[in-house]
Amino acid sequence: MCVGARIMVVDDTAFMRLTLRKLLEKAGHQVVAEAENGAEALERYAQVHPDLVTLDLVMPVMDGIATLKELTRRDPGCRVIVCSSMGQKALVVEALNAGAYDFIVKPFQPQRVLEAVARAVAARV
Repeated sequence: MCVGARIMVVDDTAFMRLTLRKLLEKAGHQVVAEAENGAEALERYAQVHPDLVTLDLVMPVMDGIATLKELTRRDPGCRVIVCSSMGQKALVVEALNAGAYDFIVKPFQPQRVLEAVARAVAARV
């Protein structure tokens, strides 16, 4: 399993950012940036160039789908795992078609997140 990925966590909820940070860091990953909306995520991504992004869909300023499309336009090699409470099939398909590597529905199982991160990091190599 690949560990030690540099990850950016994007979620408008501070509690969810903290939850993901703790989970990822406990597993040996490094959270190099956080953002609470899509516009902030694009700015931070350009600054830190993480290996992976976890991305919420429902956020103010710029939603997750628009953010995902812009991230993949700017960096076609970026790896994004969508982590959202909005798990309707159409939304999942839209996110995957827009370039998401995986889609995890909240509330999530910690092991499911870690497995998705490991697969995404391994696929990037």
